[in-house]
Amino acid sequence: MLEAVLLNMRVNGRISACGMISQYNLNQEEGVRNLSSIIMKRLHIKGFIVSDHFNLLPKYMEMVIPLIKEGKVCYIEDIVEGLESAPAALVGLFSGKNVGKQVVVVARE
Repeated sequence: MLEAVLLNMRVNGRISACGMISQYNLNQEEGVRNLSSIIMKRLHIKGFIVSDHFNLLPKYMEMVIPLIKEGKVCYIEDIVEGLESAPAALVGLFSGKNVGKQVVVVARE
């Protein structure tokens, strides 16, 4: 996907990278073509790890919880029913088949 992104970036564009779930279980990591776009378009690419920003969590929660309650921020859940569905849901999570947060409902009250 990064190959397509690089071709479609604007000059002086910025790319943030966090997580590489598609690479976790590969025997050999995938390479990327079109890297010359980084130079030609003068792109800025920066990786980050969420744990670098844990100090901002209380401020974020204070800001986002009211937005969620007002319906201004929505999230998507991919829900499967039953513990027997958990293995397939996990495989789907690592292969990009789910959309949003993967949830396995074990029992409904």
